[in-house]
Amino acid sequence: MYKYLFLILFSQLSYAQITVSDSITKYPVSYATISFGNGNGTFADDEGKFYFTKKLYPDIDSLFISALGFKDLNISTENLPNQLFLQPQADELDEVVIGTKLNRKFKEEKLKPYLDDDYYNCWLPTIESEIAVYFPKTSNQDQKLTSVIFPIALESKDWSKRKRANSDKKKFSTLFRVKLYGNNNGKPGKVLTYETIVFRATEKNGDAYELNVEDYDIYIPNDGFFVSLQVMGYTGKNGKLLPNKKYKEIKTKNGVVKIPTNFRPLLPFTDERETKNTYIKRVFINGNNWVKFDKGNGFKSSLLDKELYNYGIGLTYKTFKDD
Repeated sequence: MYKYLFLILFSQLSYAQITVSDSITKYPVSYATISFGNGNGTFADDEGKFYFTKKLYPDIDSLFISALGFKDLNISTENLPNQLFLQPQADELDEVVIGTKLNRKFKEEKLKPYLDDDYYNCWLPTIESEIAVYFPKTSNQDQKLTSVIFPIALESKDWSKRKRANSDKKKFSTLFRVKLYGNNNGKPGKVLTYETIVFRATEKNGDAYELNVEDYDIYIPNDGFFVSLQVMGYTGKNGKLLPNKKYKEIKTKNGVVKIPTNFRPLLPFTDERETKNTYIKRVFINGNNWVKFDKGNGFKSSLLDKELYNYGIGLTYKTFKDD
């Protein structure tokens, strides 16, 4: 019975498979964002593939597709082809590297992440949210970002045992996307690299995931920068992104109720940062605009009630000495 149902589902998905590609190189565009224009959406996987049919989404008449380094594409779902092409963006990145030399002396510095495993002090990641945290430049000298440390909180199979080893934690395998933005009048602005940066976190990573970004050659701009994190969904055992829904549909006496789908791991927030440096945007809704995570900005959150305003990302960076 289950095998038969699987074959039906597989045949539907295979028929619905669409690939997003670069119009010039014809290479796939990894992890493109596909917005349905109604508050829903999904992501392409590492091979630029996603699934869409009118049978699955009968009320969607247009797709809005975007990816770093490419022009946005708006296309009708009527007679949708199985391959879509994005035009490369002509805009160039701002120059943020000045007078760099090999073998310069430097001092390695670290901003420690804030760690917490209390469920009630955590943001519950959903597929439509992107969280960005601002970091100022701490020196007049050149500073190069080397790693970003993302705090994560793990849920236990038994809540009373949540302090025990990671082997006792609930299993998960979640794909995240990371972006680095310049500062645009206090909000995230232009991206500092068009490289696609993703990582997969599991319960085996413990209380934090450290992402090495040294090879991206990110030198901190004078007015600071933002690090953002966005959940893309769960993956299979091989790390491949699985189709994920934004909502769970639950049948009640009053009809079907949509409950936002939350993804593990949880993201601990803190009150130990001096200023309110965290911004949120809903990728598929509200015009995709950044809003500071603060009271009075339209957020309803128990985190704000407890004055937990910031996601506690940590950094390591090199501060270069003058020659």
